Amino acid sequence: MSIQSIKQRFGIIGNAPALNYAISIAERVAPTNLSVLISGESGTGKEVFSQIIHQLSSRKHNKFIAVNCGAIPEGTIDSELFGHEKGSFTGANEKRKGYFETVDGGTIFLDEIGEMPIGTQARLLRVLETGEFFKVGSSQPQKTDVRVVAATNKNLVKDIQRGKFREDLYYRLCTVQIDMPALRDRGVDIELLFRKFASDFAEKNRTNLVRLTPEATEMLKRNNWPGNVRQLKNVAEQCALLSDREELNTDELARFLPNVKNYNLPQLVDGSSSQDNFSEREILYKIMFDLKNDMNELKQFVLQMAKSNNFSTDAIQHVGDTSNERMEQLPQSYNVQTHSLPQDQHEPYIIHDKDKFNDTEEIEETLSLADMEKMMIIKSLEKYNGKRKNAADELGISERTLYRKIKEYDIDL
Repeated sequence: MSIQSIKQRFGIIGNAPALNYAISIAERVAPTNLSVLISGESGTGKEVFSQIIHQLSSRKHNKFIAVNCGAIPEGTIDSELFGHEKGSFTGANEKRKGYFETVDGGTIFLDEIGEMPIGTQARLLRVLETGEFFKVGSSQPQKTDVRVVAATNKNLVKDIQRGKFREDLYYRLCTVQIDMPALRDRGVDIELLFRKFASDFAEKNRTNLVRLTPEATEMLKRNNWPGNVRQLKNVAEQCALLSDREELNTDELARFLPNVKNYNLPQLVDGSSSQDNFSEREILYKIMFDLKNDMNELKQFVLQMAKSNNFSTDAIQHVGDTSNERMEQLPQSYNVQTHSLPQDQHEPYIIHDKDKFNDTEEIEETLSLADMEKMMIIKSLEKYNGKRKNAADELGISERTLYRKIKEYDIDL
């Protein structure tokens, strides 16, 4: 059977190379009895591929059942899959058959296999290796002939490393692996799927058929689509139902795209650990930006104090090893003079602005607050002829603190 005929039979829309390759793998593995692991993000259509494998196999006339492992409580999943004997646990009022018994000869699709408890994984491994299972509360093995197709949206290799998934079970399930492409990687398929979903909704509910402008189509393709095909279908149906226009532009479409800013940008490859690291980096960036803002506010405050106390504000001190490079980049209206400091400090230069100084101008990040503080103390002491009490009162600090600062900056009186 050709790939195109499989698409028509199972309602698959799209021509992305990764999608066609996945279909070709499903077609080739279907006639065998090999276990298959389908991996991909949520909403990419993994269950449809399990149907393809079952319907193209020799088991197509037998039962097929899909089980969501993540939706069954841990305490009852063994009973659901393998059955139980009467009285085997509280509430077991009668004998019950499990899925592996009722689907004998058919196919069982275990969705979200990564959510299966470790204990149940051991039971499943026995079924795959020997075809035998035990009911809960029974010591008698039972035979079954069931083909297992599993699916997951998790990285099982990382779960193995964390001790959350059995390595031997992984290799039993992953005899053949089919990787489902994410919707954001399917390019023009996004537009085709939108048209299909909008058309089906309009026909079913007798509403107007909505279209997209070329710009809106590009916006649709750039969206990140974390919910993949399932999310795109929801968006298409919302547009068909709630839009006031038959042709949607970017503004209209943006109303229905909650992730409109999450364009198709490079993704973090590492799993949950990357997310943790990313959160830590965000916190560090926020701290850095907050510190930057605090420093700028403090510098502005120092300048305002200097101006209010009649200190000179036409000198802004810049410190750094790259002073020569900075000097070459200064406007012609600036005059550069040297200034001497103790040898243990970086050699600065002072910029005198011949034009009017703008107090609201953002100060360079290399401005030394220590040097500015020292300059203010010297000016204040000179103003009051070395009287520390008067200088301390003007600076808004205690006389004791002023004395400590004089010793710290080695100020000669």
